[in-house]
Amino acid sequence: MNNLITIDWQNAKEFISEAEINAYKPFVKDVHKIIAEKSGQGSDYLGWHDYPEKILENASEITKIEECVNKLKDEVDVLLVVGIGGSYLGARAVIESLSHHFYNNKKDFRNGYPEIYYIGQNMSAYYIKDLFDFMRDKKVAVNVISKSGTTTEPAIAFRLILQKMKKNYSDKELKNRIFATTSDSSKSALKNMADDLGLTTFFIPDDIGGRYSVFTPVGLFPICAAGIDISSFLKGAVDMQHVLSNEDLSANVAHLYSVIRNINLSKGKSVELLASFHQRMFYILEWWKQLFGESEGKNKKGIFPSSAIYSTDLHSLGQYMQDGMRILQETFLEIENIKYPSCQIPKAENDLDNLNYLVGKDIDYINAKASQGTQKAHRDGSCPNINLNLKELSVYSVGALLYFFMKACASSGYLNAVNPFNQPGVEFYKKNMFDLLGKP
Repeated sequence: MNNLITIDWQNAKEFISEAEINAYKPFVKDVHKIIAEKSGQGSDYLGWHDYPEKILENASEITKIEECVNKLKDEVDVLLVVGIGGSYLGARAVIESLSHHFYNNKKDFRNGYPEIYYIGQNMSAYYIKDLFDFMRDKKVAVNVISKSGTTTEPAIAFRLILQKMKKNYSDKELKNRIFATTSDSSKSALKNMADDLGLTTFFIPDDIGGRYSVFTPVGLFPICAAGIDISSFLKGAVDMQHVLSNEDLSANVAHLYSVIRNINLSKGKSVELLASFHQRMFYILEWWKQLFGESEGKNKKGIFPSSAIYSTDLHSLGQYMQDGMRILQETFLEIENIKYPSCQIPKAENDLDNLNYLVGKDIDYINAKASQGTQKAHRDGSCPNINLNLKELSVYSVGALLYFFMKACASSGYLNAVNPFNQPGVEFYKKNMFDLLGKP
């Protein structure tokens, strides 16, 4: 487990010295302590830190989720996940990183588990109409996710869905097709609505914020509904939690990652691009952007999180990465052991495309060389970059990876003297929107 995630910072050594990293050791010890003791800014939202272990030890919530999903299996065509931000991104990141690119939502490919689609993350009329058109003749279940129940985008989506569901199903059927994930507080509009409709309800702990909630029922219910082993997912997180319990900077990859990115920030590298050469990682990168952007971007501070899927984006952003403003640092998310049959380049008799020099080479080998060449080019273009190496892509390792990022994000926020668990700036767009809509 200690080697499941490693950091190679060879391509940053021209920009960062060992001495600079070691200078952070006393600060890292302080940060480690306030996270472990839940004594820093925003400490009332540090429940995620040991939650995977708690939920595994008290398996009743896992059993409840699995029992509900088993009732849906083979009976439902589509599960609609209603949520925005952390209420859907974590689950989508896990599901899509572990699913077939093209059959991921084909029910006959999913052993009876429902197809999963998402709504409430935008208010585009095109998207909503197209989704409703698509679902017209399908048997539908819904998982609506919101701590308050009043977040505008998912609340509107759920109101529209509920209207359609009431036309298609009896009150008794609705109780078996709609699942609410919300706060246990009487102030939660969604909890009150769920109680009124008699829905099965899962609760989000009060001390866990949305972007840190993937290991709670927020993420676990949709992940389980996709046929993914949530116990293995949680075990990866628990094992990573134990690995990261070491306060020594040289032995803690989460702290090392947070230190490197903050040293780069101190040298004007205010934008971090998280890049992967695997399309499956797209929504993990999207989840990472929310996690770090919402956690660090405050008090006119923070590293701006961006992402790219290579080689695709090398043919769009590549020029800027190589030769644009030198405000960039880059992290490459690598997967070391690709568990797929070999896909080798065949020989062409005429060699009109000049590719015969690659005959017999595996496509993953070529992809790896593209990654290495990109890292060297960007380093030579004064963009410090590091490798974040994931040994494999599995349910267990994805659980470990997401926990690693959450711990690193908390560490990085505290090192930069911001509260990593609030998001006061998000309220400004809401206020303006409500004023324009005439909300009383």
